[in-house]
Amino acid sequence: MVTDVAVRATALVKTYGSTRALDGVDLEIPAGRVLGLLGPNGAGKTTTVRILTTLLRPDSGEAWVAGHDVLADPDSVRRQIGLSGQYAAVDENLTGFENLYMVGRLYGRKKAAARERARELLRRFQLAEAGDRPAKGYSGGMRRRLDLAGALVAEPSVVILDEPTTGLDPRGRLDTWAVIKELVADGTTVLLTTQYLEEADQLADDIVVIDHGKVIAKGTADQLKSETGGERLELIVESAADVAAATAVLADVGSGEPTADEHTRKVEVLVDTGPKALIEALRRLDAQNVTVTDVGLHRPTLDDVFLSITGHDAHQDGLS
Repeated sequence: MVTDVAVRATALVKTYGSTRALDGVDLEIPAGRVLGLLGPNGAGKTTTVRILTTLLRPDSGEAWVAGHDVLADPDSVRRQIGLSGQYAAVDENLTGFENLYMVGRLYGRKKAAARERARELLRRFQLAEAGDRPAKGYSGGMRRRLDLAGALVAEPSVVILDEPTTGLDPRGRLDTWAVIKELVADGTTVLLTTQYLEEADQLADDIVVIDHGKVIAKGTADQLKSETGGERLELIVESAADVAAATAVLADVGSGEPTADEHTRKVEVLVDTGPKALIEALRRLDAQNVTVTDVGLHRPTLDDVFLSITGHDAHQDGLS
């Protein structure tokens, strides 16, 4: 395996009865980068994570993590990774400090070093004040942060985060994003599955989209957005009675079928010519005495990418 590739999976296949959870998945993460793994519920994201973390054996295919074969040398893989799963793995009868101290001792750290690392992580995740209280009294967001801290106790070279900010409030999400960025700045490699497309846009250097167990798109966020199409022209008219006229104009100046919402009076369409299309649309609407109260050009979002390549909106599958 090439040393500057921290994670590589080749042709992973996993079936459960007649269900093919993974159907030849390939992944590659260069060292020190973040790969965002996106897909609808049931696409195969968690199955992929479980194989890479040695919790599940594929039916066929190969995988390496931190230079070690997942199938031939799982113990070495486990020593190199940190994992935070979809649900917080916290012992509720222990304090926050005791949870982290226990993980440190299980990794072989001496008592003093395990104590120091536990306190450091409690501070890093804004849990210092609650560190000596039993975790059963923690809120859901606090338990989630404690679980994330536990994944970092051993200072792993590869961190695998399976929907790490689920259940966190906006402040907690931003704090977690900051920690992930710090990890990458220090050279850690991160595999991130997420329900939040904005999160992938913020954090991921590269993105892989899987659906029905197959990779259906890969690239940087900018590359995927470019492949989706040009900019999106959006405008809001003053009167609901003018929505039909605005829709007809945008159908002429745009490069696709416009969408319109009479309730919000918003009409939008993909455009190839950007500012020229905007100017032409406003000129035509002015000639028809249609008053526009708001107008703008927007690049495609990852939501647009998801819709384009899967044929349905991300929110329909539990992504948001």
